[in-house]
This record gives sequence, C-alpha cells and structure tokens, in this order.
Amino acid sequence: MRSYTIALAGNPNTGKSTLFNALTGMHQHTGNWAGKTVTSAEGYFEFQQTPFKIVDLPGTYSLYSNSADEEAARDYIIFENPDVTIVVLDATSLERNLNLALQVLEMTNRAVVCINLMDEAKRLGIKIDLNKMQQKLGVPTVAISARSKKGIGELLQQVLLVASGELVPEPITITYSEDIEQKIKQLEPQVRDMFGSHLPARWIALRLLDNDESLLTSIKNWLQRGQTTAQLEGVIRYGETACH
Repeated sequence: MRSYTIALAGNPNTGKSTLFNALTGMHQHTGNWAGKTVTSAEGYFEFQQTPFKIVDLPGTYSLYSNSADEEAARDYIIFENPDVTIVVLDATSLERNLNLALQVLEMTNRAVVCINLMDEAKRLGIKIDLNKMQQKLGVPTVAISARSKKGIGELLQQVLLVASGELVPEPITITYSEDIEQKIKQLEPQVRDMFGSHLPARWIALRLLDNDESLLTSIKNWLQRGQTTAQLEGVIRYGETACH
C-alpha cells in the first residue's frame, strides 16, 4: 500500500502543533534536525486506509535564511520533496500569514492551505471567502478548527487528492520587476538543466539572484558529488554576474 509524507508549515501560534497532535495522537516522536539545534517532530496516522507520515516543521514567518528554524523548514520542503505541504494559517491574521504561504507556493505546487482558528474568527466577526482564496492561490483551501477537530476530514480529503496526483494544483505565480524577471528567464533554464524536476528551478534562480549563501551550502551538501558541484559553481557564478 502506498504511503505519503506530509510537511506541516506555518507561522508560530497558528495552531500547527495542535493539528499535528490531533492527527497523530500518541504516534509521534521528536528529535533534532541533522546538524541543527532545532527540534523536529514527526508522527503517523491513517486516513481512508492510507498511511501518512507527517513532519511538523519549525514555526517560521518566512523561508529565507534568517534563522536555523527557517533553514530547517526550507531544506525539508526543497530536498525531501514531501508529497504534500500543508500551510497552516491563522484565520484572524491572514494578511500576515499569507507571506509564508506564498513562499511555500513558490517552492512546490503540491500544497494545501489550511485556515485554522475559524472558531476564533467567527467570535471576532471575521468572514473568509474560501472560494475566492482558493481561486487566488490556485491550491485547495480548507477551513478548520484544530482544537475541536472541525474540518479535519475535509482537509485530509484534499491532502489525499494532491498526494495521490488525482488533483494537481496550479499555484499563483509571483511576478517580480521586469529586470528581475529577465534575470530569472536567463538563469532558470540552467538550473533546470542541472537539477531537472528535483528542485524548483524558478525558486532556486530567485535565491541565486539573492545570493542566498545558506541555500548554496545546503545544495552542495545535498549533491555530494564533485562533478555536479563544479557545475553548480558555474551556475552560481552566472547568478552572481546577473545580480550586477
């Protein structure tokens, strides 16, 4: 029987861990991410007779290289290629939370947006148009209340559809300035030639243009092959040239 892996991403205090605990119960364990003093947690559950492993990523406000937490979350999504990434948003702070969601959608199309704390939003008189959000984001968008376990069945149904490939989301593409888009257009084919479909070429190109040294180190560690690393150096040099 096919099993699937889920990554659980979100800002701190969005109820991400509450959802993780609701899904896994006692079937979970914690440790540290390799080479980092950042706690990792993973657990297991079944839905519709399908086994899932779920990895609770560190709570972060972004997936850039500003902290060990951000690097751990970023590297897991990029290099471990989870079958689905659930992005948990706080229904009472959508504008702030959407920053992380949009970053995830630049990294992978295998994503489901989960709007949590709907009970609190209702109490505050906040109404959310789920259909419009789903249309704008281009990925399944589900409202839940993790504490009371409301909406979790619908969330998992969407996760299963994406994980199995029955549903292939088409996330929104963030458009940058004309100058940046031109540089991406020049760099992206080289990244794609090098990594194929293993890494998100457009997102890697953006990070190369941003001179993200932490990501470059992570890529080199991931490759662990002399010839390919030499090719990477060439792409990096091209990206550095494009920055100027």
